[in-house]
Amino acid sequence: MKLRALLFDLDGTLADTDRLHEQAWLEGLSRYGIQGDHRFYQAQISGGLNPEIVARLLPQLSPDEQVAFIEQKEARFRELASEVQPLPGLRVLWDWAQSQGLRRALVSNAPRENAHYLLERLGLMFDAIVLSEDLPAGKPDPLPYRTALQHLNIGPQEALAFEDSPSGVRSAVGAGLRTVALTTGHPPHALEQAGAFLCIPDFTDPRLWDWLQKMG
Repeated sequence: MKLRALLFDLDGTLADTDRLHEQAWLEGLSRYGIQGDHRFYQAQISGGLNPEIVARLLPQLSPDEQVAFIEQKEARFRELASEVQPLPGLRVLWDWAQSQGLRRALVSNAPRENAHYLLERLGLMFDAIVLSEDLPAGKPDPLPYRTALQHLNIGPQEALAFEDSPSGVRSAVGAGLRTVALTTGHPPHALEQAGAFLCIPDFTDPRLWDWLQKMG
C-alpha cells in the first residue's frame, strides 16, 4: 500500500538529545546518592515516562517532591539543548516528504514544554502532535501511535515510524507500524529485538532511501 505518512519520535530521533537527557538525569540523581553511568541510563531511564522513572528510582520522595525533581531535570535539559541541531539528513527527508504529500506526526513521551522547545529550535511543524502525558498510557504501550494514526485518519500499513529506543520501537510495532530505528542511543541488536526492520545512524543512510523510493 502507498506510503501516506511519517511518524516521528522526538528525542534521539529528530535530534541527538539522548546524551543531554542522560546528563540531566544523572546530575539530578547524584544529589540523592545514585551514581549512574551510561549503561544505567540506558537500562533504567531511556525511553521511559518521567513519573514512573522517578517513582521507581526515588521512592522516598513525596508526590510534590517527585514533581519538583522532574521540573528541575527538564529545566536543566532545556539549558543543555539550547544549541540543538537536527540529525543529519532530516531536512532532506522533511523536504522529500513534503514534495510527496506525506503527512507528518510527532509521537513522544516528552513533556509538552520540552517538545515545543525542541520543535521551535529545530524549525519543524507537524500535522499532528501526540504526547503521552495527554493519554492514559505512554510508550511502550501502542496507544500513542494508535492515537496518531487516528488523528491522521490512516491505517498502520500506510505509515512509517521512526524511533530510537526499544520502548519506542515496541510502541510503534505494537500499533502495527513498520519501524525504522535510529542508533543514536541504543545498539542495533536491541532495537531489532524490539521489532525494528531497519537500523540507521541518521537519515542519510542509503538503505532508508532505497526503501522509501520503493514505497513512493
